[in-house]
Amino acid sequence: MATVTFDHVWKRFGDFSAVKDLNLEIGDGEFMVLVGPSGCGKTTSLRMIAGLEEVSDGNLKIGDRVVNDIAPKDRDIAMVFQSYALYPHMSVYDNMAFGLKLRKVAKSDIDRRVKDAARILGLENLQKKPRELSGGQRQRVALGRAIVREPAVFLMDEPLSNLDAKLRVQTRAEIARLHQRLGTTTVYVTHDQVEAMTMGTRIAVMDKGELQQVGAPQDLYDSPRKLFVAGFIGSPAMNFVNVERDGDFVKGDGMAFPIPTRYRSGMDGTSTLVAGFRPEHLELGELPNSATIRAKADVVEFLGDEELLHVSVQGHEGDVVAVVSSENRVKPGDVLDLKLPLEKLHLFDQGTGDSVAWSQAAAAA
Repeated sequence: MATVTFDHVWKRFGDFSAVKDLNLEIGDGEFMVLVGPSGCGKTTSLRMIAGLEEVSDGNLKIGDRVVNDIAPKDRDIAMVFQSYALYPHMSVYDNMAFGLKLRKVAKSDIDRRVKDAARILGLENLQKKPRELSGGQRQRVALGRAIVREPAVFLMDEPLSNLDAKLRVQTRAEIARLHQRLGTTTVYVTHDQVEAMTMGTRIAVMDKGELQQVGAPQDLYDSPRKLFVAGFIGSPAMNFVNVERDGDFVKGDGMAFPIPTRYRSGMDGTSTLVAGFRPEHLELGELPNSATIRAKADVVEFLGDEELLHVSVQGHEGDVVAVVSSENRVKPGDVLDLKLPLEKLHLFDQGTGDSVAWSQAAAAA
């Protein structure tokens, strides 16, 4: 196992910078997820670790070794791609063993490694061909091919993208268990924030080639430092309202919120802000220390024990989304008083996109 360190790493394609001054340390045995929208630089960062893209500036280390000029085959990594890339004419056993045979590993050692990996992944018939396997089984073979390498670092580039919804849930649990069992440093790329939240020890959120925030899933959910992170992490996405300070309130788009005490210190009286609140934090019924949002239900999506409400607020363009208990039995057209606990309100600077709370903490430090 090994650490992976990006030290002021840049990747340029001509005049375009795909990755900009990336500083990130991935701990030994950590499961780090790189997440963000298409074009954010996450896959390019992974490919630089693999040696499939050259580093334009800065240093990339695996362990204590700078690998900028080290060939991919000498980096002690194993990669799992979005495409299974299995040899159709080979059995499961031979697909998993092929790379080891090329490296002249002893036959007995190959047999041990393949059978150990097959047991871990629940692959029973090693003589089947890829065409005889389901999508989930093929992805497990691809994982097995990486496991038998016994590398210092696993690299996974959106490995679940080709699976249906049920298999995605099942396979991400298998990958998480695999990491718990092997403890190998893993860097996992996805655009799916649900995958990121459920799998990662830590998550690095990227946008437009820049690292926005890195932290444990709970930290990113509870304390987003950037407007982009707040909107990207969480499902359904956070609601946003443009507001301005008016005394002890922020007001705008037909909504008003008392300013929580934690935000009042150091705020300018004329600050132009964005108020953010998560759908699951809105409630129906009486709630102390809360703000009230008067809204009309437009669409009600029944989700079993919960209902997903799309509501309209006079003066606000677009939907506000709320997740409430289905016991409330809301119907389209109902007028509602949604309650927001003030401790769940987030405020961001409209110009910089920075969290007001984080900016204040950074200034105090």
